[in-house]
Formats: sequence, structure tokens, C-alpha cells
Amino acid sequence: MKQGLSLRVSQHLALTPQLQQSIRLLQLSTLELSQEVEQMLDENPFLELAEEAAPREEFGLAQADTPVSQDNHEFESATDSIAAGAEDTRAEGQNDLEVSSEPRLEDSWDEDGSVEAAPDDSEWGGDAPPRKSNADDSEAEASDLASSQESLQEHLHRQALGLRLSDEDKAALHFLIESLNDDGYLEDSLASLAAGLAGDDLEQAEELEQHFAMVLKLLQHMEPAGVGARHLAECLSLQLLDCKNTEEARAAQAICRQPMELLAKRDVKRLAHLCGFGETAIKGAIALIGRLDPKPGRRFVNVERNLIVPDVIVVKSGRGFKVQLNSDVMPRLRVHDIYANAIKQHKGQNGQALQQRLQEARWFIKNIQQRFDTILRVSSAIVERQKNFFTHGELAMRPLVLREIADELGLHESTISRVTTAKYMSTPYGTFELKYFFGSALGTETGGNASSTAVRALIKQFVASESAKKPLSDNQISEMLKEQGIECARRTVAKYREALRIAPANLRKSL
Repeated sequence: MKQGLSLRVSQHLALTPQLQQSIRLLQLSTLELSQEVEQMLDENPFLELAEEAAPREEFGLAQADTPVSQDNHEFESATDSIAAGAEDTRAEGQNDLEVSSEPRLEDSWDEDGSVEAAPDDSEWGGDAPPRKSNADDSEAEASDLASSQESLQEHLHRQALGLRLSDEDKAALHFLIESLNDDGYLEDSLASLAAGLAGDDLEQAEELEQHFAMVLKLLQHMEPAGVGARHLAECLSLQLLDCKNTEEARAAQAICRQPMELLAKRDVKRLAHLCGFGETAIKGAIALIGRLDPKPGRRFVNVERNLIVPDVIVVKSGRGFKVQLNSDVMPRLRVHDIYANAIKQHKGQNGQALQQRLQEARWFIKNIQQRFDTILRVSSAIVERQKNFFTHGELAMRPLVLREIADELGLHESTISRVTTAKYMSTPYGTFELKYFFGSALGTETGGNASSTAVRALIKQFVASESAKKPLSDNQISEMLKEQGIECARRTVAKYREALRIAPANLRKSL
């Protein structure tokens, strides 16, 4: 084949660095955005935190000034029947729900309702109110309270101070306490712990193992009961030692010597046969074991507090609801006016590099502003579509997919997906992720659709009102949904039940 050169003209879509940054900021959560802002403040000298409210630059988003439709759409008949069965129907006069959630600039950024256009270099960024410093407050932060909590090891070491032990016993007890996991169990065997200390000296390892076995008995008599156990059966047995010497307690001790699978299955007949007790005593023993703590060390775990800060707040406004951004999560940034004015007088190669950093700062602020504009627009559209939820609760949730919001706002589905991921909305019913308001549709007898979220709420209501001695099976729940006019197969009911973390009927059955 003969080789040659040719020219070809073609068009392709290229993502500019500014657009890439805008997309990346849009999909960040509130915590990740805060970290990104801190990193940019460290890297870019032209960025600074604004102490006072500064005007923001408009983006030419015509949709942002478009009022949300106030028409109260008719709800599907199937969903109306679900909402009618809700126990807590809201007060009269709220059917004409009004959503005064116009995502306009004055509603979400300026407290005085004014917007100034085309700010100078010193007036970039939003005007969210500054965070209040808690340095002088008497109330402790959640993180401070968490760090002041006593750990399991500290609790046990404090008890060990009251024991009269030799130096060797104190060292062995200290070593075993530090070897416990967060649940209070001794995961490693005594032989492996001794071998880790003795190394290749087998005789010393054997002596250490015997010493650990003796000291372990002291550890297992400390509080909380069950600490120092090597498996679940031993943990339950240690806690049963504190119970009164009744037939149920003796039967419970016998059950703990049997395979734990029988206890998990609640096989009363098999346990009665193996333990030598009557079925009545076995049932009482199982109930007694159910009141024990399988993880005695968990109460001392310094659990990290994962507080969810909502990006959007929905508040009651007259007969309707108003959507507004949470000002606490909106960073207050602006371009450093001194540096920006100084760079205008500096020319040359270094001046071009600094000019580029100044432009990066401006684009970063604009992309953050556009991120919150998009979140507000999407949230307002969701509130308008799911207005029945804010009146009747989750039983009145409508079917909603990403494409509906994307078509309404003129955005791509991927953009809606980024906006609704790890973004939260505070509502009168609690704080929910924006994805919570989206759900697939299930067919009804009348030809309408019911939201999967509403169906899950109805399943939860059915299970909550069932008889403890005769719980509802998935097939019975499916039949009850059909009576409500909702076509939901048994497999779908099982999937929704597992998503709600509801146990099967055989495990929900009370003895």
C-alpha cells in the first residue's frame, strides 16, 4: 500500500479545564467541597476568605429566575389511596400546596434581597454568613465530647488498679487488656500471644501461655460482663454467671455449650433434646439470652460522629414551602484585592504566570457559585414534583426519574445524577439525600403508577402493625398490596423488605 499525507477537518468536543473543574465541584459532597476550598486557599495566593458579604457575579442562567409552577397536579389514584390510609394526615387547607421556591439570586445569596452585577476584582464570591467561632462558647463540640469518652482499655486499667497483683501479673493483665478488640473479645489465642512475646523459646512460650490463662480469669471477672471472651458462646456464658440460679439460667448455660446455629434458628425442639430441658425452659432461656449483650465493648467505642449537614433547607411558608440554600455550607471567597491590583502593574513572564493564577481563582469562585445555583434549581424542581410528600409524608411519594428533572431544567441526566449524589435536603419530615426523592414506578389496577418509595413505606407500615406471633410473609404482603391496587410481585416485596432491613417472617416470629 502506498503511503501518503492528507489533511482532514473534523469537529470534536473538548472539555476545558474550567469545565472539568465545574463538573468535579458539582459532584463533591459538602465535606469534600470544604476540603477542596481549604486546599485552594493554601495553593492560590489570590484567594481569601471574605469577612463581609460581597456581591456575586451572575452566570446568565435564565432558568434560575424562572418561578416554579404553582399548579397543584393531580396525584395518581393509587397513590391517593395510599395517602388516604396514612395515620397522620396533615391539617385541612394544605391541599393547595404552594411552593414559593423561586431559585433566584436574592433568595439564596443576598440577605437584603439585592444583587449587584459585574463586581470588580475585590468582589468575587458568595456572601454566606460566616461561621461562628466556638472558642468562647461553653458548650462542647460533638468531637470534643467524643474524644473525652472513656475507652474500654482505660475502663479496665482503672479497675486493675484496685487489684493486688505482682509485677508479672500486672504486666500480663495489661498485655491482655491491650489485646482486646473493640467488641471486648480476645481474638488471638493465648498460644499465639505467648509465642509473639517469647519468639523461638518454646519453653518460655509455654510458661507465658499458662500465665495468660490464669490472668485471663481475672480479666473475665471485670466489668463489663463478658469482656475477655474468645468467642460468642463464652461471652454469653460469662454474662449468665451474674444471673440468678434459675432453671432458665441453667438452660441458657446449656444452650451456650451447643452450636450457635441452633440458637440462631431458634430450634427449640432440638435444643430441648440436646440440653435435657423442657421446651418451656428452653424458650425462657432463649428470651434470657436475647437480653444479653453480644458485644460488651461496643459501649466504650469512640464512634466517629458523622453529622449530615444539609445543602438545601425546605421550610414552611404560609400554605406552601420555600426552598433555600443552607448558608452555613456556602464558602465565602473573594479575590485578594491588594494582590489583584498589584499584578496589573507587573508585566513580563512572571506576570503572565501570576495572571493565570488570578484567573484560576476567579474561575474557582464562579464554579462554586454555579454549583449552588444548580443544586437550588434541581431541589426546587424536586419539591414541586414531590409536593404531596411534604403534605402527606412518604406514603404520598410520586414516581420520579432523573430524566424528568433533566428535561424540565434543560440539563443532562448525568448532571442531575451528580447534583443528587451526597447532597442532602432538610425537610419537615427529616433530612434526606436528594436521590431519596427519585423512585421507579409500579403499575396499578387503574392504569396509574405508584412510587417504589411509597410502596416501601407501605410495607414498613404493614410489618409494624402485624401480629408478633403470626408475622406476614412476603406473599401475604404482596396480596395486601394488590388489595390497595398496586401490582407488586413477591420477589419485589422481598427486595424492598431487605432494603428496609426487615427480617424474614420466620425470624420476626415471637416465641
